[in-house]
Amino acid sequence: SLTVGSGMGAKRGILIRKGEAIQTMKEIKTIVFDKTGTITKGIPEVSDIYSKDERTLLSIAGSMEKLSEHPVAKAIVKKSNLKRFRDVKNFKIVRGMGVQGNIGNKKITIGNEALMNANKISLKEFEKKIVKFEEKGQTTMIVAENKKILGIIGVSDTVKDESVSAIRQLNEQGYRTIMITGDNERVARAIAKQVRINEVIARVLPEDKSKKIMELQKSGMVVFVGDGINDAPALKQANVGIAIGTGTDIAIEAGDIVLAKGSLIGVVQSLNLSKATFNTIKQNLFWAFFYNVVAIPLAIAGLVNPVIAELAMALSSISVVTNANLLRGKKI
Repeated sequence: SLTVGSGMGAKRGILIRKGEAIQTMKEIKTIVFDKTGTITKGIPEVSDIYSKDERTLLSIAGSMEKLSEHPVAKAIVKKSNLKRFRDVKNFKIVRGMGVQGNIGNKKITIGNEALMNANKISLKEFEKKIVKFEEKGQTTMIVAENKKILGIIGVSDTVKDESVSAIRQLNEQGYRTIMITGDNERVARAIAKQVRINEVIARVLPEDKSKKIMELQKSGMVVFVGDGINDAPALKQANVGIAIGTGTDIAIEAGDIVLAKGSLIGVVQSLNLSKATFNTIKQNLFWAFFYNVVAIPLAIAGLVNPVIAELAMALSSISVVTNANLLRGKKI
């Protein structure tokens, strides 16, 4: 049954790297999704810019973000369309917040509200615009020169077509679905609303994802679905880690199950496959014991020929293999 189940999964792009994952999946009640690259396509694009001097804003932001590998940074660099980048010195990444560096004799800070607050940069004139961008589900990057804000950049990441359908099916089946993200509450809620996820854990630093999974495990078994380098610890911590096959090699290596197609429909199929496989195993155990429990004692008592007991044992093996192969016809 496990062999047939694994083969069925493989045909649908569900690669089961650890056999025990199929067994654990049937006990799962909570499914936690990373946002970027898992629920969304992971290809952010600049949607909105608010600044008195957009050209200067993009020149500074593009030159700074050129040194970062973050998907949001790449979107800003692409939008800036610079042929020559400004010289940046003392560049550093502030994990979960943004970047800082010097262009000429000016200190440049690009990131979220938390980074601005940490550097005592006032958001007063831009607060309404920031809220407006975030309510549209945009990750908002604030660009500041010394203590003065030059403008804000709204970056959107489109939700995958299959995410809405997959999460709807999970909700209908009674699973608890949660989204975890480093974005703030407004942005997270806007994306969660699109895919009908009710619970959101926002403003989570990359290194804290596994801790959040650990906390959720106190209430029962947890599946974590992710795709990035910073998802690897959470994938390992979860009872079952499901890695998106279109993500990073490190995430794939950390996953118990890999969705080669990158679609969240694979999560639904994995859960259904686990239930179908273990229902078949229970049936097989019943028939294997039934034939032998009935026939062998009768043979020992001399009530039937021992050959009958041997045939019963052979018949139990045939029924187990046949029943396992009937699993191929189940819809998952």
